[in-house]
Amino acid sequence: MQEVQDKLGRQLRDLRISVTDRCNFRCRYCMPAEVFGAGYEFLPKDEILRFGEVERLAKVFVSMGVRKLRLTGGEPLLRRDLHVLVRKLAEIEGVEDLAMTTNGVLLAAKAEEMKKAGLQRVTVSLDAMDQDIFGAMNGVGAKVERVVEGIDAALAVGLGVKINAVVKKGVNEGEVPKLAAFARERQIPVRFIEYMDTGNANRWKLDEVMPTADLLAQLKQVYPLQAVCDPKLGETSERFHLPGVDGFEVGFISSVTRPFCRDCNRARLSADGHLFTCLFASVGHDVKALVRGGFDDEALATQLAAIWSVRVDRYSEERAGMKEIPKKAEMSYLGG
Repeated sequence: MQEVQDKLGRQLRDLRISVTDRCNFRCRYCMPAEVFGAGYEFLPKDEILRFGEVERLAKVFVSMGVRKLRLTGGEPLLRRDLHVLVRKLAEIEGVEDLAMTTNGVLLAAKAEEMKKAGLQRVTVSLDAMDQDIFGAMNGVGAKVERVVEGIDAALAVGLGVKINAVVKKGVNEGEVPKLAAFARERQIPVRFIEYMDTGNANRWKLDEVMPTADLLAQLKQVYPLQAVCDPKLGETSERFHLPGVDGFEVGFISSVTRPFCRDCNRARLSADGHLFTCLFASVGHDVKALVRGGFDDEALATQLAAIWSVRVDRYSEERAGMKEIPKKAEMSYLGG
């Protein structure tokens, strides 16, 4: 199948695949405990895509031009036998990058089997080095040490590792230099993410956003950072490196203060098989119904191409001019 473009000329290159809507954290910016409590109804098992269905969809997407696959959740390592799916995806011809986003708590026990199955990289969410701040942010008191153990285990088996940290004003902006120091010590990249209005449960407010410009100024007092001048198509972060230090890199994802919708090439597949063409979308397209409804691969590709070809999403660029913010799907459901 020929590669597809949306209405703004953006090619489909990156597919994020949620394998579960469940998580063992209750981060304030994603799954606050007062919403996702003991009585919250997660997806029933028979509604979640089976590994074979995910594999089939991934193959069709690759035939349409996708080159990067990333497993997300919820927390993907809660999905039983995830390494089996990783192996299936790693064997798809045309996949150039196979990665996973995780909170890292289960990573120490899973890193080796995931690497052997064909996973190439992990992005680990780590919002603070201070235990009290980290515990408050993850909502369940999870220990920093367990995440660090996961990062070190991943590095030990040869997985690429990157750290992501969501920065919320008045909460963890003071942790930014500590997180940068941790990343430098291990010679890995760290990305600082502006607190975003994903979903509805986090009750996002603009005055809780810590602008990238302020964080960069803070870090430049410590490190002589220099801009990386070779951004890749669809890259979401502004990157800076430290001359003479291999591996270590600081990036900023600035969806609020510096939107980057213009070259976004990502689609997201929820655990129950709905395709979302934007992180901030209100609704997705039910592709599970196509998979389970007898469509062959060619017909499936035609339907997926039709969805992408009419895409005009530019939410982050349009946010400031909106009189009313639409209700959006929760990030824990559609995948980050």
